[in-house]
Amino acid sequence: MNRPVGVQFMQGNEACVYAALDAGAKFYGGYPITPSSEIAELSAKFLPQVDGVYLQMEDEIGSIAAIIGASAAGKKAYTATSGPGFSLMQENLGMAVYAEVPVVLINVMRNGPSTGLATRPAQGDVMQARWGTHGDHPIIALSPASVQECYDLTLRAFNLSEKYRIPVILLSDEVIGHMRESLTIPERDQLEIVNRKLPDVPVAGYKPYQTGEDDIPAIPPYGTEYIVHVSSSCHDESGYSHSAPQTADKLVSRLHRKIEKNKQDIVQVEWFGPEQADLTLIAYGAVSRVAKQAVVNAQAQGLSVNLLRLITIWPFADDEVQAALAKAKAVLVPELNLGQVVREVERLNTFGTPIHALSRIDGEILLPAQIMEKIKEVLK
Repeated sequence: MNRPVGVQFMQGNEACVYAALDAGAKFYGGYPITPSSEIAELSAKFLPQVDGVYLQMEDEIGSIAAIIGASAAGKKAYTATSGPGFSLMQENLGMAVYAEVPVVLINVMRNGPSTGLATRPAQGDVMQARWGTHGDHPIIALSPASVQECYDLTLRAFNLSEKYRIPVILLSDEVIGHMRESLTIPERDQLEIVNRKLPDVPVAGYKPYQTGEDDIPAIPPYGTEYIVHVSSSCHDESGYSHSAPQTADKLVSRLHRKIEKNKQDIVQVEWFGPEQADLTLIAYGAVSRVAKQAVVNAQAQGLSVNLLRLITIWPFADDEVQAALAKAKAVLVPELNLGQVVREVERLNTFGTPIHALSRIDGEILLPAQIMEKIKEVLK
């Protein structure tokens, strides 16, 4: 394929595909669904040109099963979907977490529930990304706010997935996925590419889920001299099912620990506006673009407002949000849902800081004027 380099003009969904290929992805298993279908379309076009495979499955259940299998065979693998498809992927998402199979899921969120408004934006899958699959499990989810970040964060999603052996979700939305704007694609030699750790110990006595201090196993792909058993049941270090209570406790605790102790590496945020402000907006995705304009408008009117933009949604930016709560006189969380991230902010509020929500769920984007109206209401 003719790889674009330098300043480009493209759609957010397109940028995700170029980033996946640059990350070294060789397999896509998916089922087209609005508003993510361009990712499937371009993956079908370009993967065969880089010795990769595109496989259209019968549904989203099969799609995530296919990418788990491809990853277990040693290939970087990804899929893309939207709300109804993301719902169907939840059971196998849990398997990928439990078996520590790195995969990337791009969810271009749309209005719901159910079929909803298939071509309209929303941010209703935030909690589904965190808790959609059952049981106590960790997850990583990133939220792009521009076409540039569709490229950058897709690449980062692959790197984090490979590094920590965990599924990573890119929580895009219809606005970011379909907007077109300029972005810069670096030369290949400027990219940081992470590949999963592989075993470097003798075959005899090797245990695929045995870990060192980093709590991350070195699991080889199928077909090597190492014998690997991948199971969605509770398993010990050998990979085989084990029903002892202490085994379950040890496994799930380690899965959480490998993420929690690396939050400084995983969590990304951006501050916009003055360092100290009376009111802090906390926003993510498409709404954060609107919130930035609202901050600019507020400052022009002499109002003291800044923005904390969440780039990493999960694990949640506890420290950064608590810093905002400690410094601001009030916090406002605008979202295209009925208040999902605002509940996480409230959970962290040990300071008694007033927290306000601003929701919109009619399939339209929040406008700067709407946020400004709420800012004035809060600061009056």
